[in-house]
Amino acid sequence: MNHIELAKKYFKQKYHCSQAVLAAFAEELGLTEEQALKLGGCFGGGMCKGEVCGACTGALMALGLKFGQSDIEDMESRKKTNDVTVEFLELFKQENGSYMCRELLGCDLATDEGKKYAMEKQLFVEFCPKMVESAAMITEKLIDS
Repeated sequence: MNHIELAKKYFKQKYHCSQAVLAAFAEELGLTEEQALKLGGCFGGGMCKGEVCGACTGALMALGLKFGQSDIEDMESRKKTNDVTVEFLELFKQENGSYMCRELLGCDLATDEGKKYAMEKQLFVEFCPKMVESAAMITEKLIDS
């Protein structure tokens, strides 16, 4: 199963978008499935506030594991991480119109009205899987480049 299929599988099992994307890349990046699911657990729905899409934050965590700075002297990896972050967000926005959850969904999940709207419109079932797929696809391309 490839990363995209795996991310979609996790999301279909009702994990948050952030968990689904991060967990799809976890094993090859040195995390267990459990660690990835726990780490990504607080980022779904734009951190429950409609901020940056959870699929994007899951992807950025995966990219950080791949390229991130762990040595204070390693300024090259810091630059690489910053560059890949900007590139990911630009690509996601080009493909989807935004990387902000509330803009993508057309509602604010920080409000009861927004949550109700998202549920009534079945956005988590109909729309969000496309964001998970998009984030996983872009992440895969950036990791492989």
